[in-house]
Amino acid sequence: MYNYLDFEKPVADLDGQILELKKLAQESGSVEMSDEIRRLEKRSSDALKDIYRKLTPWQKVQIARHPDRPHCLDYVNQLFTEFTPLAGDRNFADDQAIQAGFARFNGQAVAILGQEKGNDTKTRLKHNFGSPRPEGYRKAIRIMELADRFKLPLITFVDTAGAYPGVSAEERGQAEAIARSLEMSMKLRVPVITVVIGEGGSGGAIAIAVANRVYMLEHAIYSVISPEGAASILWRDSTRAKDAATNMRITAQDLLELKIIDNIIAEPLGGAHRGKTAIIDAAGDVIATALKSLEGVDGETLKQERRQKYLAMGRNL
Repeated sequence: MYNYLDFEKPVADLDGQILELKKLAQESGSVEMSDEIRRLEKRSSDALKDIYRKLTPWQKVQIARHPDRPHCLDYVNQLFTEFTPLAGDRNFADDQAIQAGFARFNGQAVAILGQEKGNDTKTRLKHNFGSPRPEGYRKAIRIMELADRFKLPLITFVDTAGAYPGVSAEERGQAEAIARSLEMSMKLRVPVITVVIGEGGSGGAIAIAVANRVYMLEHAIYSVISPEGAASILWRDSTRAKDAATNMRITAQDLLELKIIDNIIAEPLGGAHRGKTAIIDAAGDVIATALKSLEGVDGETLKQERRQKYLAMGRNL
């Protein structure tokens, strides 16, 4: 059984009936229910297709936040070999919200950065729910500098509601750390490829997402502020988050139209959490294609193209 979202209740009800029938058939040993089970499975599949055919922006926000979606380390463990994590910012501490290190992708040495939310209570607390502190961004800068020094392509996975907004983070220079991460991203003379795998929230996301190629999963979101935060500012009412999500144009489809991202990675029916292996493989294929397209491009060209890509955003709106 999946963790069903509110709008998936019709599917949840049908899947519940299917499980009950399968359990009853197994216990009785003689009751033939295969025809009824197949009928319900078709109804469940049709209902899921119907729901996902007409998703609203707010529903996409809920899918992007689904706790069972594959996270950064899931992608790292499946797509890369010889992953060697690096820890610490050489200044204050190690921030587990940012995962960083070196690995091989299809045999090629690469640098990796990503935000990790965790999969259960223990790991979510360990990774601070994917909200980095200043030391996380300073660790990211370390990795970027090393990638640039050793001419390694940089691959980043974005999945954060935003940088940690606590007093301790502000005391240690959260805004300055994000700004320096952005500055370093613009200076890199190696290919940079970003995949937004869940939430791409505010400066906390773009601090590691200034890339030559930016891709989003089909039901991921990418925005300057969370819908709840925007609703609180615009209408002083966080319950209007649905309205904010619609007006902010934060879905992958909107952002592709606005030329903020380069392409969309299709998710399995029902979201990435219903086909983790498939979506990770699909992301790997896109990364491989992007690396191939940037192969042989000199460092100065990569740097200038990245700079122009971001300077051009919003000019024709």
